[in-house]
Amino acid sequence: MELFEQKFYDSMTSKVALLNRITYYIVNRKGKQMRPMFVFLCAKLLNDGKVNERTYRGASVIELIHTASLVHDDVVDDSNKRRGFFSINALWKNKIAVLVGDYLLSKGMLLSVESGDFDLLKIISVAIREISEGELLQLEKARRLDITEEVYYEIIRQKTATLIAACCSLGATSVKPDSPHVETFRKFGELCGMAFQIKDDLFDYGEERIGKPTGIDIKEQKMTLPLIYALNHSTSKERKWLINSVKNHNRDKQRVKEVIAFVKEKGGLEYAEIKMHEFKDRALAILTPYPDSPYKEALDLMLNYVVERKK
Repeated sequence: MELFEQKFYDSMTSKVALLNRITYYIVNRKGKQMRPMFVFLCAKLLNDGKVNERTYRGASVIELIHTASLVHDDVVDDSNKRRGFFSINALWKNKIAVLVGDYLLSKGMLLSVESGDFDLLKIISVAIREISEGELLQLEKARRLDITEEVYYEIIRQKTATLIAACCSLGATSVKPDSPHVETFRKFGELCGMAFQIKDDLFDYGEERIGKPTGIDIKEQKMTLPLIYALNHSTSKERKWLINSVKNHNRDKQRVKEVIAFVKEKGGLEYAEIKMHEFKDRALAILTPYPDSPYKEALDLMLNYVVERKK
C-alpha cells in the first residue's frame, strides 16, 4: 500500500501549481482505500501472492476514477464536507471542483492508454458509464418516489457495486488476462458492493457519529431499502403520510425522526440486514473453490468488515 500510495500520487501530478495543491490535499485526506486493496488481494489470490506493474496501474486508475466521482458527487449534492474535512467545492468552489474531477478522470484514462492496458481501460469505462446511469436513475426515481426493491438493487449495483466489481476484475485481469477468473471476480466484487451499499443505507438510521448525519438520505429523498420495505408493509394511510413526509417535510427534523422511528417499527432495518448478509454469503461462496491462502483469508476479512464496520 505504501508503494501504491507513492505511485498514485505520482499519477496525479500536473504542471499547474493549483492542481498539485488540490491533489496534495486530496491524497492527505484519503479514506479507507478499500478499492485498491481489493485490486491487490484478488491479483495475489490468483497469482501465488505476486502482483505486477499492471496491478499497480489498475489500483491507481480505480482510485483516480473513484476520487473523481467523489469530487463530482460533492458538487452534485452541494456537500461541504467529505470524511469530516472540507470538500474540494467548499474550499475552491464548484467550477474548480468540476475541473479537478475531469482532470482526475482523464489521468485515469491516460494511465491505461499510455501503458497499452486496453483490457483494463474497458473495465474502467464500463464502470464510469454505469455510475453515471445509476446516479441519473436514482435522481429520476427520487422525483416520483416510485421505487421498487428491484429498481433499488439496480441503482446500487450501478452506483456503488460496479466500482468494487471493477476493482476485483482489474486485479484478476492484471495477472490472468482473458481467463474465466475475470468474470468470477467481477461477480464477487459486485456482491461485495451490494452488501457495502446496504450497510451505508443502514447508517442513515443509526445514532452513531459516522461523518454522515442521521436522516440525510431522507432529506435528499433517496429511497433506501429500509424505507422501501416500510412503504411496502404500510396501510394506504401510512403510505400517504410516509411519502408526504419524505417529499414535502424532509427538512423538518422532527418529521425526519418520526420517519426513522416508523421505518424501524415496520422492521425495515432487520429486513435490510438480512438482505445485506445474503449478498455477503453469496460473495463468500464464490471464494469457496479457491485454495486457502492469506489472500483468500484477507478477502474474507474485508467482506466481514464491509457488513460490520461502524462508519
